[in-house]
Amino acid sequence: MKLLVTNDDGINSVFFHALVRALQAAGHELYVVAPLTEQSWTGASKTRHRAVQSAVADHGFGCPTWTVDGTPSDCVNIAIAHLLPVKVDAVVSGINVGFNCTLGFIVASGTVSAALEGTLHGLPAMALSQDVSEGVYYDLKEHGGKPGAELTATLQHSAAHAARLAGELLPKTPPRSFTVHNVNFPFPCRPDTVMKSTVPAHFFVPGLFTPPDADGRHKLIWCEGEDVSPPDLLTDLKCVEAGEISHTVLDYRKLGHA
Repeated sequence: MKLLVTNDDGINSVFFHALVRALQAAGHELYVVAPLTEQSWTGASKTRHRAVQSAVADHGFGCPTWTVDGTPSDCVNIAIAHLLPVKVDAVVSGINVGFNCTLGFIVASGTVSAALEGTLHGLPAMALSQDVSEGVYYDLKEHGGKPGAELTATLQHSAAHAARLAGELLPKTPPRSFTVHNVNFPFPCRPDTVMKSTVPAHFFVPGLFTPPDADGRHKLIWCEGEDVSPPDLLTDLKCVEAGEISHTVLDYRKLGHA
């Protein structure tokens, strides 16, 4: 397939590079348009109050590559309208650092929202995320840490699963169906790790920010949250915590009640 590949952790993310390499190894034709800098937790936001700059980039992928100094949704919108020399078959977003499970996190995710932006252009789309521990997350995000041996191995396995799933799920997804395949990989992930169909966990996320400091500033923090899902529901969160790959079909046509 011809795939537009993006993420929300930025063009330099090791997790993103692993996905690009795996998709190429699977034979897909890639067009990379990713944020110039990290854009986690930006949801589906568009850059409203300034002009956004795109630029040709070379990160050794061997495929057409651009950066955009905006949000993941900016990347997809600008790519399809102005950058891509061909019409792509689908949008693939990820691999995100950390899971994108539960209602509380899916709606805030730049990774999922980049895939959603693809569906708003009539394309099938997939969002991919890798569960990591809180300590590993902050080491990678706040301190520029590098993945250790076990995480590196997991990442390679997750990326291989992602490339296989892109080839299996996206061609079966009708165009113009507003459908995102939200896939979350457990840690560790292995070649034989099974995938299960899930639904988003019902999850409250209060208290996402610290109390004000002396200057009245609040900082986003890790949130434990509260899972209020029915006990008989196989949720994305339960699946990942059980060491299995979670596959949730997000059909945005089903939002709302009659």
